[in-house]
Amino acid sequence: MILYPAIDLKAGQCVRLKLGDMNEATVYNEDPAAQAGAFAAMGFEWLHVVDLDGAFAGASRNGEAIDAILAATPMKVQLGGGIRTMEAIEAWLKKGVSRVILGTIAVRDPGLVKAAARAFPGKVAVGIDARGGRVAVEGWAEASELTAVDLARKFEDAGVAAIIYTDIDRDGILKGLNIPSTLELAHAVGIPVIASGGLASMDDIDRLMEPDCAILDGAISGRALYDGRLDPIVALAKIAASEAG
Repeated sequence: MILYPAIDLKAGQCVRLKLGDMNEATVYNEDPAAQAGAFAAMGFEWLHVVDLDGAFAGASRNGEAIDAILAATPMKVQLGGGIRTMEAIEAWLKKGVSRVILGTIAVRDPGLVKAAARAFPGKVAVGIDARGGRVAVEGWAEASELTAVDLARKFEDAGVAAIIYTDIDRDGILKGLNIPSTLELAHAVGIPVIASGGLASMDDIDRLMEPDCAILDGAISGRALYDGRLDPIVALAKIAASEAG
């Protein structure tokens, strides 16, 4: 079980949104690279980064901040937000991103995702963001007719490294992870699933340590870390102890 701290970028700053609304952004750090360094010092091995402006624009918009993050931390970085061409995928991987997350393009052009997964084994993840059970695209601004399971099954046996499943209805409001929907998705496909959206406290970590969640590959935490509701040292120690014992 990997716990991923999240850095969401808007206008070069580290922010958190409420329910995916760009107008409901709280700035937590004006220096994303410094925030990345702080997470590394806490003992995290992976970092989850989303270019929010890029997700809406359809192309990267916070490249300078992302470059600074990559230069500032030894953590592995998975990056999403506006990555919608093979050229963009290759460019970010060459810069040192460990894994790119493809969201909107997974709905619009699943063939591109499959081609990228073949070209870059272990380096391509699919981001599935759902509101009311339906997949949302274009920075969560538009709803599709696909369910999360429908979309995930398109990539079975395609070589996708992971699926990041976000429940938008819980994102940024500390309601707790949607474990039932996340487990439903994890059981529907053979691709590793990472839970996202709503992780609020140690109660969520405890829930993730229960046997039925062993199928999950990890979870992402944002606001709970920034607000101090989740002690990263305690959380990481609990995960390590669970895996050791």
